[in-house]
Amino acid sequence: EGLGHRRGHLRRCYKGLRFCIAVDMLHSPVTGKRVLVIPYFMADRDSEVYPVDEGSVAGINYKAPAQMTMRQIQELDCKDKSLTKYKQTLLGCSPMDLDASVPNVQVTRLTLVCPTAPEPIFMDLTGDLAALKKRTFVLKEGVEFRLKINFKVNKEIVSGLKYVHYTCKGRLQASKDTYMVGSYGPRAAEYEFLSPVEEAPTGLMVRGMYTMKSHFTDDDKSDHLHWEWKLSIKKDWLD
Repeated sequence: EGLGHRRGHLRRCYKGLRFCIAVDMLHSPVTGKRVLVIPYFMADRDSEVYPVDEGSVAGINYKAPAQMTMRQIQELDCKDKSLTKYKQTLLGCSPMDLDASVPNVQVTRLTLVCPTAPEPIFMDLTGDLAALKKRTFVLKEGVEFRLKINFKVNKEIVSGLKYVHYTCKGRLQASKDTYMVGSYGPRAAEYEFLSPVEEAPTGLMVRGMYTMKSHFTDDDKSDHLHWEWKLSIKKDWLD
């Protein structure tokens, strides 16, 4: 929380608000609360990838452990039969035999889970990501929804996966949201992350088109995937 001045008005700025608009008094489309914000220009930001601001994530004193390969973990304390059996239960018997060109983390799909939506709202992240910039996904005001991310871990354990998206209105960044996904080991089946339930508020102030810049990263700041898509908040699904 901080204080700032703009055009002679004393205004209060809160971090982490979602879908804010560049006006003095507005509503957050997720929380529905009236807030005062100071958005800032993004002209000095990279147009495709934005670095994750670790200061916005709780537990800033956390230090990621040293990275080890699956083979190193399996060979560690190999004479301890009980520990070896436990590691096999958690990690499997052996690393999957995959082509070297296959990335360790593959994000396959992002879904807006909304029971009242007239049709599924999802984007396939295995195809042409540039085409997603031209698509608009609609969310009706007042509905409850959750973010669902499907992904695979293919080779090595990945620590501290995060999904980050920047919400932009025009050329202004209105907010940034970070979802802590967790740490995962390799396996053949996909993993699925489901966010807590969120509610899209109602009101003229929050309706309109937003550009979402999404980034899937981890504790090592690896760029597993980044893409851009558009979200339109409307009064009704078919408006």
